[in-house]
Parts: sequence; structure tokens; C-alpha cells
Amino acid sequence: MVRNRKARHDYSIQETFEAGIELKGSEVKSLRDGKANMSDAYALIENGQVVLRNLNITPYKMSSDQPDPIRPRRLLLHSRQISKLAAETDQKGKTLVPLSIYFKGRLAKVELAIAVGRRKYDKREAIAKAESERRIRRALRKDL
Repeated sequence: MVRNRKARHDYSIQETFEAGIELKGSEVKSLRDGKANMSDAYALIENGQVVLRNLNITPYKMSSDQPDPIRPRRLLLHSRQISKLAAETDQKGKTLVPLSIYFKGRLAKVELAIAVGRRKYDKREAIAKAESERRIRRALRKDL
């Protein structure tokens, strides 16, 4: 499993979707080894298809087929999901952000989110809220 840790910090997540991802054989092996970086990854809707960009999958060293590590990859969604995503991202300030890549059985899946960018003070508020919730949980644990 590969996670985009930066996404939950930089964006306020509104809704998530599960999408398949179109990969080549050696990319699947690299993903199973966890050799991917999705810190700068984002998704766009181009020609009625959702495309994942800037996902860096390190080439599998034992493979003779070495695809481009940051090539655009098509995401597999139903047409009504794509139209919903297009309608949401047309609104000002909303974007598509991949949160994680994982395997469900033999298939690679991407958790895709509709997100709104946070400002610096929003990030500070989110950190303060998380810390206060953590303190409350610790205090409750000590009382038990």
C-alpha cells in the first residue's frame, strides 16, 4: 500500500471514490514492493476519462520492459462517476487528489478524493484539533 500523507494535511477531503488503475506488468510488481511516490500526484478529467498524473512508480529492476516512471495512467471508473467528478471539480477550488494505492484481491485500486485546498491557518487549526483529541483519548485511557 502506498499513501499520500501530504494530501490529508494540505487538503480538506469532501468525498472519496475507489477507482481501478491501468498499469503495465512491471509496474504492478513495483507497486507490490511499495516502490511508488505519490506526494505530487493529482488527477484530471481529459476527454471524458480520468487520468492520474505525476505518480512516480520506480521501474522494476528485474524486468526488461521499463515504462516511463511518471507517465499518465488512466483510472477506471463508471461513466456516471466520471460525470459526477467533472461536475464537482468544475466548482471553484475543488480538485481530485489520490489518497492511496492498494490491492484488492489481484487488482490495484486508487482511493481518489474530491478535495478543497487548505490555507495555512486551516492547517494550524486541524493540527491543534488533532492534538486536543489525542490528549482527550490519553486522559480517558488513564482513567480506565
